[in-house]
Amino acid sequence: MADPKGFIKYARKEGGYRPVNERVDDYGEVEQTLNVADRTLQASRCMDCGIPFCHWACPVGSKIPEWQDAVYKGEWKLASEILHSTNSFPEFTGRICPNPCEKSCVLAVHEEAVTIRENECSVVERAFAEGYIEPRIPEQRTGKKVAVVGGGPAGLSVADLLNQAGHSVTVYEKDDAVGGLLRYGIPDFKLNKKVIDRRIAIFEEEGIIFKTSTSVGEDVKGEDLAKEYDAVVLTIGAMQPRDLPIEGRDLDGVHFAMDFLKQQNKVNRGEVFTNGERILATGKNVLVIGGGDTGSDCVGTSNRQKAKSVTQIEILPKPPEKRAPGNPWPYWPATLKTSTSHAEGCERKWSLNTKRFIGENGKLKQVELVEVEWNKGENGQWQMTEKPETTHTMDVELVTLSMGFVSPVHEGLVKEFNLELDARGNIKVDEIYQTSKANVFAAGDAASGASLVVTAIAKGREAAKNVHEYLSK
Repeated sequence: MADPKGFIKYARKEGGYRPVNERVDDYGEVEQTLNVADRTLQASRCMDCGIPFCHWACPVGSKIPEWQDAVYKGEWKLASEILHSTNSFPEFTGRICPNPCEKSCVLAVHEEAVTIRENECSVVERAFAEGYIEPRIPEQRTGKKVAVVGGGPAGLSVADLLNQAGHSVTVYEKDDAVGGLLRYGIPDFKLNKKVIDRRIAIFEEEGIIFKTSTSVGEDVKGEDLAKEYDAVVLTIGAMQPRDLPIEGRDLDGVHFAMDFLKQQNKVNRGEVFTNGERILATGKNVLVIGGGDTGSDCVGTSNRQKAKSVTQIEILPKPPEKRAPGNPWPYWPATLKTSTSHAEGCERKWSLNTKRFIGENGKLKQVELVEVEWNKGENGQWQMTEKPETTHTMDVELVTLSMGFVSPVHEGLVKEFNLELDARGNIKVDEIYQTSKANVFAAGDAASGASLVVTAIAKGREAAKNVHEYLSK
């Protein structure tokens, strides 16, 4: 282990964030970094527990005690190699992962977890700066061809491992640049897109082919891919957003969160939209419906667009500040989460249901809300009831629906292949990630449902190993 008494001698220290009054005027990353000396001390706090709960909680199974020890000893190249042995993109997870590892760190029992996520980011950035991360061009090719449909974290993980195994990999992406939700869902102030471009440039040197602005199922038929390639892997995400089909849903001013976020990211890339196309929060009262990370991203984007006010509502009750008795360590804490976007200015409300949108001349003007309460029914299931005489309206000119995603989009490729779906509408796969169609596999959110970026990476890697075995028979 690093320093046997490191966790006793040194307190947890985070890099912190840029000042609010500075960061709300741009889309630069909000997080700051510690210097090397402080980072080394933070790595020394890892106790190398006999049972590494951090490793257990990490979807990619990161060997956290091992690379923390390498950081403490100044062996940054070794730390990078250990990180990359389980994760193709530590520079992504080091920035945007909600770090379930830290929630399960033994030191989290008294809320002093090792700064795992920040240390991870520092390792990979140091590795890039020192030139440790270089293209690894496969020495031999197998002659087998694989098409990966979808250039998000799951698809990129699949492409990375299969390319390293010697197969010829082509990634098809419907957007003008790869990255999936990393590119057009997560705001630039959380993930600078140059971080994605840097990794993609390496992949291209390694031989992976990227075909962007190509929608499989429309521009290219899925059946043609199935005939041309030895295997097709679908990593199309769970991009069907959960809608709110209530009165006034069609009013101008009610938008899906991803349409709002994607457009701003495209503007940051230099794309120009006409006034009629632009979704802007500038000078408006904004209501974000949904209390998750996507909703938080809408809050931060609205603040940067200089909204008049920002309110975020959630239909569920307000979570507790500390772990409830039925939510013990080392499991994920179902507690109140306050993001950097919330700190920039946002009124948050819970236990509110949206009844209808009210407009004038086709434009959104108000929203009608009602307070709700949750109680367990006779079957033990939680049931929602409206509280009498709590219906009220609020003035609002922009609503973003940030209530999550329900399944992959079925129109197009899924229907063309006539793929079998599970009960939740996801693509059904077997134990080797193969779908109901021969030589077609699926991984990530498309098969597992909407989840974390780190989970998508893990599922992509698992799928790649199974596809490799399939191709090696």
